[in-house]
Amino acid sequence: MSILIVSPGKNLDRWVEALKEADPSVPVYLPEQVKDPADIKFALAWNHPSGFFNHFKNLGGISSFGAGVDHLVKDPQIPDRVTITRIIDPLLSGDMAEFALAVVLKHMRRLTRYCRYQAENQWKKHSYLRVKNVSIGIMGTGMIGHHVANYLLNTGFRVSGWSRTQGKEAAYGKYYGKEQLNDFLKGCNILICLLPLTNATHGIINKHLLRKLPLGAHVINLGRGAHVLDGDLIQCIDEGHISSAHLDVFDPEPLPEDHPFWEHPKIDVTPHVASLTDPRSVAGQVMENYHRLQAGEPLINTVSRDRGY
Repeated sequence: MSILIVSPGKNLDRWVEALKEADPSVPVYLPEQVKDPADIKFALAWNHPSGFFNHFKNLGGISSFGAGVDHLVKDPQIPDRVTITRIIDPLLSGDMAEFALAVVLKHMRRLTRYCRYQAENQWKKHSYLRVKNVSIGIMGTGMIGHHVANYLLNTGFRVSGWSRTQGKEAAYGKYYGKEQLNDFLKGCNILICLLPLTNATHGIINKHLLRKLPLGAHVINLGRGAHVLDGDLIQCIDEGHISSAHLDVFDPEPLPEDHPFWEHPKIDVTPHVASLTDPRSVAGQVMENYHRLQAGEPLINTVSRDRGY
């Protein structure tokens, strides 16, 4: 039995090498190398074509390349017998926290403006915000969101978090459920989205939500592109209620060349780079799930298809 790696358009050499280093005894294949589909027991996938896994009759588990699993959960043709798992890695959480801090400080110090001024040969100065005076709200306080919230809290920001359910206690202020969402939003100078993408969170960052933020709030989306209704965000920025935004995720990706985000002077765009999975850091847990599957044991980091995460 073997492992299959699937991610159209992605160079997978580092993944193959990392998995082989983790356990040289396990064969690792790319789709074009598979001679007998019945030999595939476990798969590692990102943005696979819908229905791709139908003819792998012995497939028992599929892992995402990272923490996000919406690309797997949305495929109704993955058989019920197949367990979906995700990657949980402290390195991913740390990278996300550092990126969030960098983007927040960029906004506070008006660095985007200064980059624009340099291109225009303009010498202008602006006032800036201080850490102690900024309140940051994290939408989505799962494992990564919780880490980001604590990281920003330890940096000196006022931090609160909102999630679907109450969850565990935290050092930062916690809000949960629809009933507490408005109270959460009204205290956010900066809103960071780290929600999982589910039916309930699709389009959650819309004009109705944005207008409940304080005047001049800054929006950062590090979750999934489909969390944002693009036109609503642009409208709220152009109206002046939202001051600006930094977007690292989009729907679709890559962001089309003619999309208005590219040219908008108050929207910064990065190409989904906030937190990139290091194959060597996570190969061990992928192999662990493969061996658990072989032994008939429960897999780690499993995903609920009903919840979507």
